[in-house]
Amino acid sequence: MNKDGLWKASGGLVGLVALLVMIVAANIIISNIRLRVDLTGEKLYTLSDGSKNIIKKLDSDVTLKLFVSSSAAEVPIFLKSYAKKVEDLLQEYRMISGGKISIEKYDPKPDSDEEEWAQRYGIQGQQTAMFGPPVYFGLVASCGKTEAMIPNLDPRMEELLEYNITRLIYRAVHPDKPVIGVLGSLPVLGAGQQQFMMPQQPRQQPWQTFQQLRDDYAVMQLPPTVDTIDSTLSALIIVHPKELPDQTLYAIDQFVLRGGRALVFVDPFCVAEMETAPAQQFRRPETSSNLEKLFSSWGVTFTRDKVIADMGSASRIRSQNNQIEDSPFWLTLRDKNISRKDIMTTQLNTMMMPFAGAFKVNASSNLTITPLITSTDAAGLMESIMAQMGPANVTRGFKKEPLPLNMAVRLTGKFTTAFPDGKPKDEAAAKDEKKEDKPAEKESSTSSIKEGNSTVILVGDVDMLYDRFCVEQGEVFGFKTMQPINDNLSFFANAVEQISGSSDMIGIRSRGRFQRPFERVLALEQNARTEWQSHEESLTEKLRQTQQQLESMQSTKDKSQRSILSADQKRAIAKFREEEIRIKNELKTVRKNLRRDIETLGMQVKTINIAMMPLIVVIAGVSYGIYRKKKR
Repeated sequence: MNKDGLWKASGGLVGLVALLVMIVAANIIISNIRLRVDLTGEKLYTLSDGSKNIIKKLDSDVTLKLFVSSSAAEVPIFLKSYAKKVEDLLQEYRMISGGKISIEKYDPKPDSDEEEWAQRYGIQGQQTAMFGPPVYFGLVASCGKTEAMIPNLDPRMEELLEYNITRLIYRAVHPDKPVIGVLGSLPVLGAGQQQFMMPQQPRQQPWQTFQQLRDDYAVMQLPPTVDTIDSTLSALIIVHPKELPDQTLYAIDQFVLRGGRALVFVDPFCVAEMETAPAQQFRRPETSSNLEKLFSSWGVTFTRDKVIADMGSASRIRSQNNQIEDSPFWLTLRDKNISRKDIMTTQLNTMMMPFAGAFKVNASSNLTITPLITSTDAAGLMESIMAQMGPANVTRGFKKEPLPLNMAVRLTGKFTTAFPDGKPKDEAAAKDEKKEDKPAEKESSTSSIKEGNSTVILVGDVDMLYDRFCVEQGEVFGFKTMQPINDNLSFFANAVEQISGSSDMIGIRSRGRFQRPFERVLALEQNARTEWQSHEESLTEKLRQTQQQLESMQSTKDKSQRSILSADQKRAIAKFREEEIRIKNELKTVRKNLRRDIETLGMQVKTINIAMMPLIVVIAGVSYGIYRKKKR
């Protein structure tokens, strides 16, 4: 080899060594740089401002103990992946806390001390294999002597992951039960014998929604004539307020303006009122409720005398004449009605609201209005008296609204008082002064609060809390049981939890999902499924029509001949069977096309994933070669 060739070879070797040294040096330098960027579309690893505020306000150290069976062979791959995401999110909590939060991880192997600790904390072991050991995946927060836990971190609840972890930390730091005040005209907490009740009528039991409330809260009953509300209450629940005196309205007004949060249930036609009110001769109970004076100052209006008729949310019920019919007044609410953007409602599936009313937002309102439950686009308002006559009257006076109607909303922001002149005079004292012709003296308004920041949740239905519309009573081994029949209980529990905790808890958003679905494939499946469902419904309808035709033919025959098929019947049956075979063949074609479209799409994605990177390298190499050649 000549000197030039040797020089070129040694130069190339030196260049290669220099390149390797640069790569190693770059790795060392970059590894010491702490750079964290959340590139997920829904900011899965970025905490909400509400969580950050709660963490930054911690004045005590909190230890988060994660129990996960990471070494168990029985743990599914998706669960291990989800556990890693949870660990990453916990590290985000630790970094933001400034040393207030520490994280401990335990692997509860069978018969180990870690497994015993997990069981003592109440972490629930899940059986993933028939004969394998239980799998643990739970979280414990300890602050001093107080401990709170999530017994099972369910991947199906991942949208609530941040909310549940923040709530866990908050409960560990604030272990005392929040005090909830309950005010209204219905015996939701139970009632003894009343003046107009028959002697044989039993004592009214608490509604199941409020019975469960006592498990997590200290519940205080407030009289309908209360004139002051203690500021130590964590929240106020108002159920079916009817003709409250101004003193009580003023007390509610000032409670909200002091920062107290409220959950209000009003109703244009309360079925529970009809069923629980004592029987009184010559008198029908007033079934509507409203807080018109307060609502007006809050910038909303409630349809007190009108109920929502929603064709898209109609429920199938049995009428008074024992006929099955679809009632647009008994609303079965599903995904299209329930907000998926709010942490309070994101996990709810179905709800029931009979004879619900609507909230209309005034254009002058300065509050932030968040719809939680809405009607479909096929809804309108009808007079309550007309709705009570049954679904047959829905076409009379019905007018579809241009936009969906709000059945539950959350108001946040700066509220203004409904009593600008201060505390109203006691009605009895005002009457006495009027009799004595004394000039009415105005109360000093200097002690009244004129405005203040708060949160109020408004719901346009009371019956959703009533046992008949949210639970089903059963009996097991002689013990009465209550089984939820929808998510009404969950909605109530979520609302109470949100208004009774820290105000920062309300601002925590619903997180996205760590598992990103193949949306194009899902869309194809949904399109094919919709087409398949339409064929199935068509087949079912034709079957029903044929059966009606057969019954009609059979009814015209003599009793002695009913076991013999006529020629018309035979032709009808043959025709239906041909139609059935044709539709089944169409269904096979739909399924075949579905599989073909999905397989084609999958092959395209695989081709792109496999060929894209080599193609980029080839293009980069060719481009660099052309560039060097031109440079020479």
